[in-house]
Amino acid sequence: MKLMPTVNLQLYGTLEDKTPVYMAKITNSHGLEVDVISYGGIITRMLTPDKTGVMGNIVHGFDNLDDYVKSNPYFGAIIGRYGNRIAKGKFTLNGTEYHLATNDGENHLHGGMQGFDKNIWDMTPFATANSAGVVLRLTSPDGDQGYPGKLVTEVTYTLTNDNTLDMTFTATTDKPTIVNLTQHTYFNLAGKGDILSHQLQIPSSQITPVDSGLIPTGKLVSVAGTPFDFRQPKAIGKDIENNDQQLKFGKGYDHNYVLKTQPDNKLIEAANVYEPNTGRTLIVRTVEPSVQFYSGNFLDGSTSQKGTVHHYRSAFCLEPQHNPDSPNQSAFPSTTLMPSDVYSTRIVYEFGTR
Repeated sequence: MKLMPTVNLQLYGTLEDKTPVYMAKITNSHGLEVDVISYGGIITRMLTPDKTGVMGNIVHGFDNLDDYVKSNPYFGAIIGRYGNRIAKGKFTLNGTEYHLATNDGENHLHGGMQGFDKNIWDMTPFATANSAGVVLRLTSPDGDQGYPGKLVTEVTYTLTNDNTLDMTFTATTDKPTIVNLTQHTYFNLAGKGDILSHQLQIPSSQITPVDSGLIPTGKLVSVAGTPFDFRQPKAIGKDIENNDQQLKFGKGYDHNYVLKTQPDNKLIEAANVYEPNTGRTLIVRTVEPSVQFYSGNFLDGSTSQKGTVHHYRSAFCLEPQHNPDSPNQSAFPSTTLMPSDVYSTRIVYEFGTR
């Protein structure tokens, strides 16, 4: 008898102010499971099979709500209003300079001190014959973290019977503002150890190089002949210790790969990952023009989940997005959202084995 997709909502914990946080356990007909909490829209667990059919968790997370509140390096979270960095926490829009919260040295990172990853989202479960998931909704008030305009955001996570997690994001504003939403899951397809033997392919010929503060210089640089060339599959660790200034700035890979020079709504492959021991595969697709690849360089072993320590380079992130610091880089595709428009983006994770 074929299982039907299901989603079960339960209390996950409560914040200090007694606000309840709920968890949705989403399962498809093949037994894949994705756990999502209403705090930050965080994906706390993903169970997928290896090549022998054994299920295992392939993402980093924590065991309880307190740990997410206390010390989360964006594990599994929805990132907003602006994914990645904005130089010196400021930008000018229609002649007005806006000052944002600075939480990464002098720069603004991932939405600020109280970004979307630290908000309580309204979470509504749903199930159909072919999928199950949750709709997450959040209203960010005018001036939140320094951003102009009230932003009404909706994110839908849909786990399908095709073994994909299909994520759609929409937002509207009542004033001109900037928006760059993404998802920040940390993956380890082996479920343990480091990720240096994972085989990664990114179909991109250019990166946006950065300065020592990881702010783009504004240039586009070819990956040809550099450690950043993943146009053909190679182990993440193959060139990661190369004597390259960009790798030194990022302490490894923490760079934005350009997928399209002009944004459109076409869903394309952003990355393809294969873990040789378990046979697990991950394909990331998106409509975004770029993807940030991060090799877990700031994980330091100070956190863990169910006894598994989050060691240095024990997970990687692939964050589809617009380019970092776009509001200050006129040559980059715009991240401005006007009241007359609807922001829309899509990220798809496809799970498999070989």
